[in-house]
Amino acid sequence: MPAPQAPNSAPDKAAFLTLAPALFVVLWATGYIGARLGAPYAEPYTFLTYRFSIAFLLMLAFAQFSGAKWPGTLKLAGHSFIAGVLIHGVYLGGVFHAIDLGMPTGLTAIIIGLQPLLTAIASAPLFGERVTSKQWLGIGLGFVGLIIIVNGKTAVLEPQARALELLQYGLCIISLLAITAGSFYQKKFCATQDLRSGNVFQLLGATVFVLIMALILEDGQVEWTGEFVFALGWLIVVMSLGAFSLLMVMIRLGAITKVASLLFMVPPITAIMGYVMFGEVLSGFQIFGMVLSAGGVGLASSNLLKKN
Repeated sequence: MPAPQAPNSAPDKAAFLTLAPALFVVLWATGYIGARLGAPYAEPYTFLTYRFSIAFLLMLAFAQFSGAKWPGTLKLAGHSFIAGVLIHGVYLGGVFHAIDLGMPTGLTAIIIGLQPLLTAIASAPLFGERVTSKQWLGIGLGFVGLIIIVNGKTAVLEPQARALELLQYGLCIISLLAITAGSFYQKKFCATQDLRSGNVFQLLGATVFVLIMALILEDGQVEWTGEFVFALGWLIVVMSLGAFSLLMVMIRLGAITKVASLLFMVPPITAIMGYVMFGEVLSGFQIFGMVLSAGGVGLASSNLLKKN
């Protein structure tokens, strides 16, 4: 998929800004579905090793032939490498591992969707941003919703099954912490880098991390079925290259606020996709927790969205 180009005329730009944010959110939700679709045919870190290594080569070629500016020092390249380990490697490693262990895609999405809450909490000590009482209320609602989601499924399980469920949630929480920390790291150390060359080093960092994890934990076997090839191709072309490029174009055109607000719809969209494709069903208690968490995220992030 070639990188999307920014529209030139005013009508084209208006149409793009109307359609692109919703398209991006739907594409983002399919990332969880792609992980679930390919899970039966490859272990998670092996799966991600193929995804990131191929995406790295494609992005390297694109950056080279499009005239991207490369980092002037090894230190700058290293910052992008570390950001990639966190944002792509640890984050998606935990997500894929949890889904491989049976974590429903909708629940995975809602836990990762708590990132704005962590961002609001961490922004105060790191950047001196004031957290309002409304944001604290949203943070509280978000975490109460998460507790309801987790307890609604694990409370009735036998000890062994409960341990597996808690491992799934633990992996998702690690992913949540990684993408939050990686976002702060990128903001601090990688803000001035060319997006194309920066993404090359991020994908390299992600590849190295998941390859090491695959060598330690897995046997590297892959069943090259049609479903696996489709899932792999989708995640490489549509997610790693297409959705990322679409996001960059929207940021340049000033649509980041619409994207941020629509991200609250990722968990329910993912849950619907998971139900249609895999028969994943959430209990009424868990749906209540999901709605509560989504509302908390929206409340806590409302002031941040207005600033953007």
